[in-house]
Amino acid sequence: MTYDKNPFPSGDADRHALWEMLVRRDIDAFIGQDWAMVEDDFVAESFFGMHAHFLHNADAWRLQFPRLDVYRDEWLRQAKETAATKFAEPLREALFRVTNMRDIVVDGDRAVELLVQHGSVAKADGSVDRLKWQTLYFCSKVGGSWKISGFVGYMPHPLGS
Repeated sequence: MTYDKNPFPSGDADRHALWEMLVRRDIDAFIGQDWAMVEDDFVAESFFGMHAHFLHNADAWRLQFPRLDVYRDEWLRQAKETAATKFAEPLREALFRVTNMRDIVVDGDRAVELLVQHGSVAKADGSVDRLKWQTLYFCSKVGGSWKISGFVGYMPHPLGS
């Protein structure tokens, strides 16, 4: 099975482009620890990110990424940590397998997308990384291209108690 196939046809240009940015490009950049691949995907001057800390209670969620540079540093830290992990299966295929982003609402130059990561990635030592979280992205079309303006991430999946 091909896990990296964009579920949105090129005729659905906005959703196709958003999936390419938030799924394919992000996974490839993350695995390569290559922030340069994604740095232009953000509205840098107004970006912010909320961290849900995998908690069901929204009262505990925090503005952990008030600026893009703070998020970039955490993204790079996580990418480096992941690169140092030995996996028993191809990581790129596994990340596409556990990632689902089919809920995309576009209204003019704004979009909201729900990205869910749910599944397991086998590690070389016999253990598994369990991915059970979701991210709600907020995007804006700037100069004809979609950009990430913010997100609420690291929410548990499924959400609820």
